[in-house]
Parts: sequence; structure tokens; C-alpha cells
Amino acid sequence: MSVKITGFDKLQNRLKQMEKGIKELEGHNHVSFDDLFTSEFMRKYTNFSSLDELLNAGNFKVQSQEDFESIPENELDSHIASTTKFKSWENMLSEATSQYAIKKLGF
Repeated sequence: MSVKITGFDKLQNRLKQMEKGIKELEGHNHVSFDDLFTSEFMRKYTNFSSLDELLNAGNFKVQSQEDFESIPENELDSHIASTTKFKSWENMLSEATSQYAIKKLGF
């Protein structure tokens, strides 16, 4: 009597996809806000379709990395808490980063 086992090809392909995602994550030291805060992410957790829209609604003028870094943390956290499902910028960034990594790993 013999037993046929199937599904190994699918598993092997899935593992290869995960391996590729891990290598991509290891190689990245910088991920753009556009890659982290996709329109899908923004619509799910905020009333905005983009991070720029959210920042503009808070009267934050951001044209560069330096502009963003100069926003007082307490003001940004207050705006995030009142316009999103997060309590702070750090919480929002953490969730976006987690979702980015999960997507890269193919889950």
C-alpha cells in the first residue's frame, strides 16, 4: 500500500517567497513613508487617504525630512490620537512597519 502526499511544491514555493522577503528586509535600512503608509493602511486606520493629507489636516507643513523631524512630538501625537485609531505617532509607525514586514514575508 502506498500513500501519496501532495502539497510539498506549494510549501516549497511559499518558503522560497518567505526567504526572498527576509533577504529584502535584511537589506533595507530605509523604507519610505509611501511604502509604509499605503493608501490601504491610511483608509483602514484613519479618515485620510495619505500621510500627506493627514499631516496637512494637522497644519503641519512638511516638504522635507527636516520639516517632519521639526514637528513637536506632543503636537503630532495629539493629532494622531484625535484623527486615527492610534494613541501616538510611535504606535502608528510601529503598526505600519509590522504590516510592511508581514507583507514582505508573504503572509
